[in-house]
Order: sequence, then C-alpha cells, then structure tokens
Amino acid sequence: MDTVFFIASKLIGALLRPDTWIIIALGLIVLALLTQRRRFALWTSGVTLAAVFALAILPLGDLLLQPIERTYPAQPPLERVDGIIVLGGGEDARASAYWSQMQFNEGGDRFAAGLALVRRFPNAKLLFAGGSGALRDLRGTMVSEASIAEQFFLDQGINPDRLLLEARSRNTAENARLSLELADPNPDETWVLVTSAFHMPRALRSFETAGWTGIVPWPVDYRTAAFADGIGWDLTHNLQVLNTAIRETVGQLAYRLTGR
Repeated sequence: MDTVFFIASKLIGALLRPDTWIIIALGLIVLALLTQRRRFALWTSGVTLAAVFALAILPLGDLLLQPIERTYPAQPPLERVDGIIVLGGGEDARASAYWSQMQFNEGGDRFAAGLALVRRFPNAKLLFAGGSGALRDLRGTMVSEASIAEQFFLDQGINPDRLLLEARSRNTAENARLSLELADPNPDETWVLVTSAFHMPRALRSFETAGWTGIVPWPVDYRTAAFADGIGWDLTHNLQVLNTAIRETVGQLAYRLTGR
C-alpha cells in the first residue's frame, strides 16, 4: 500500500506542475490548428500567454505558500535537546556521488541548520532521514540521501557515534516511521525536527502520527518574501515557487485523508 501511495503521489505531482499545464496548453493549440479549430487555438493561446506573462512578473506562488511557511516560528527557544532530526531533500544525491563532492540544492539550509544545532548541543544525537524519492529508484537505489549526508557531516568533524542514518524512506511518512524505529527515543526526550518551512506542517503531522513525542519544529529554507519584493521578471523562480505551493497544499490534503 505504501508503494502504491508513493507511485500515485509522484504521478499526480507531475500532473499538477504549472509547467505541465503549459505543455498541455501548447499541445491543445497544435491539435486545434491541425483540426482547423482556429478560434479555439487563438483563445487558448491568449489565455496561456496572459497566464505566463502574469506569472513571469508576479510572485503568485507566494500568496499560496507563505501562509504555510508561517505555521511555525523560526528559531524557537531551546534549552535541552536530546536529538536533532534533519530530513533529506537539501542535497542532490546523484550529482554529489558523480562529483564525489557535496552538492546542495535550494533546501541546503537543512544541512546548515542541522550542523549549527549539533554543534550548539554537543550531547545531542544527529539523525538524518532520507533514502530516495525518485520513481526510478523504486527497486532500490545505489546512492541514498543518507549516504551523502553521512559523508558531509563526517567531513565537518561530527563524531560518527552521534550519527543515526535512516536510508530507506521514500517520503515524509516513511521518514517519520523509520526514524522512530531507528532512534527509539524515550518519552521524556526532546528532539528538534529540521526541514523546509513549507514542508514543516506535513512533516510534523507525520512524525506525531508515527508516535513521536517531544518534537520541536525548526523550520528553515523559506522560499517566499514580501510580495512587493518579488515583483519583477523571473518566470523560472515564480514557476518553482508556485509548483512547491501546489504540491505541498495537495500533499497536506492527501496525508490527512490517508492518515499519514
């Protein structure tokens, strides 16, 4: 059942991407022209052009994503910390393996925050959770996110005895369940959860559903800013933010409905 959910989430996620909508619209235009439906082709072309133009100038994704990012405060007060959980997604595992050097993506703040916290609390464990979320790795992956993270943290001088590595999970729900099995925390322990701010509400829900207690959310990697600051010309960035906002909104709904 978990594998079915994993495959379905990837396929539906691909269909929800704004750039997929643009490709579909272009396909409809070509089809309309081939079938001599000139009026429909012109109407579809106009709507697509207007939508792309608006998205290139206005950070429309911020309107949907920022309320999610504001769910939990940044850098909440911490006193005692027994463990730090860093979720995968801040690395490019395949590129890192190819170049034999850590390659970060937009979520690289997860690693920076995890490293800062583990140095701030020298007695805390550091648990990294992440296998591979790619469909092509469905039968197993040769390069896991956890293996790349392990090398990074060791290179930063972190004692290997403090590291816990969960390398089998494919999504957030599995992050939570398999991490709990690995860490086996006592009920009175405090663990800090580090992930992107837009991902934190779904991640925290999954961890609590899996049975974690005493989790403190530590959101990082904010993707939005003041709306006025985002007005300009940046279609690529605006598409990425809108895609993230749609994916996370649908993901939260799917996780609620399936009890993850």
